[in-house]
Amino acid sequence: MSALPLDDVRVVELGQLLAGPFCGQLLGDFGAEVIKVEDPGRGDPMRQWGREKPYGRSLWWPVVARNKKSVTCDLRTPEGQDLVKRLVAGADVLLENFRPGTLERWGLSPEELHAINPRLVITRVTGFGQTGPYAPRAGYGSIGEAMGGIRHVTGDPDRPPSRAGISLGDSLAATHACVGTLVALHERERSGRGQVVDSAIYEAVLAMMESLLPEWQQASYQRERTGPVLPNVSPSNVYPTADGESILIAANQDSVFARLARVMDRPELAADPRFATHGARGEHMAELDALVAGWTATLPAGDLLRTLHEGGVPAGRIYTAKDMFADPHFAARQAIVRVPHPEFGELAMQNVVPKLSATPGAVRTAGPALGQHNDEVYGGLLGLSAQERAALREKGII
Repeated sequence: MSALPLDDVRVVELGQLLAGPFCGQLLGDFGAEVIKVEDPGRGDPMRQWGREKPYGRSLWWPVVARNKKSVTCDLRTPEGQDLVKRLVAGADVLLENFRPGTLERWGLSPEELHAINPRLVITRVTGFGQTGPYAPRAGYGSIGEAMGGIRHVTGDPDRPPSRAGISLGDSLAATHACVGTLVALHERERSGRGQVVDSAIYEAVLAMMESLLPEWQQASYQRERTGPVLPNVSPSNVYPTADGESILIAANQDSVFARLARVMDRPELAADPRFATHGARGEHMAELDALVAGWTATLPAGDLLRTLHEGGVPAGRIYTAKDMFADPHFAARQAIVRVPHPEFGELAMQNVVPKLSATPGAVRTAGPALGQHNDEVYGGLLGLSAQERAALREKGII
């Protein structure tokens, strides 16, 4: 395998669940050596998560812990804290998502860690950030989604706010934490010093909220739930087919709508004053959607998609996992990879994104067994003897 772009970066990951570990996954995907520190005997709760558990094993864990090394360490003990300090001395990044103040109570504050390694980047992911009146609060991704604004605008207008179906807040905070980590590593090349990256879940969600804030500040307009449509943008909706499927069509740009009108054999619609401009189509959205739906309902999904694609109109099915496995485009771009696993044999999961032309990332290993790399890391990296490691195991430190 060719060199990976982050293969000279060592990350010590102290977090658990998703908000921190997804950041570690992203860094590991591009080659960083991610040493995940877990509680002895228990490990990250993600090892137990998920509805489906073949062989009693979580299907979340192999993905979020891929490309990582697992060591066990009781961070609540002086001996465990000393092990982390020794790991940090040779690391580039320390990643954690405990409640603010936890590292400080363990004698692992940024000041103490920077005294050991001034070049260390300390990436901290929390619900509300390291400062401010809400900082001490427990903050899960769902709360960040609610306070960051995404829950209020998700779902149908006649229903209560809905969840997106994935852990969106956690993943957004982790993605922003990854960006911040890479920026801090780049800046370190100029200053020679590390810094703290402070990623808050609610702020990561807020960052994705487009013009929501100036709309309120300038026009007192409050965005609301709109279901599958984008307000004042039409046609852009889910439409029925003759065989009972639903197809999403996005033809809101003037030139694209003209192409849709042609494939509908209704070219006159593009010149109709109700639909001739972006603003007019938005104003007459319900009327236009009814016209489009009346046409799509006469065609089976396959024929409809073929007609739309040949006419240059953006459209697609709403995929499930089954659809993804069968799609030739997913296969051609290797969007899904299969990774060797000791219990599952071959485990399918999403590939690394984005794709780099010269130094792409890679899924090298699925999530490791608990403590699988204790000897490699504590023995090989820190130089602890077999007797020292055995003594730490006997005391429950590792």
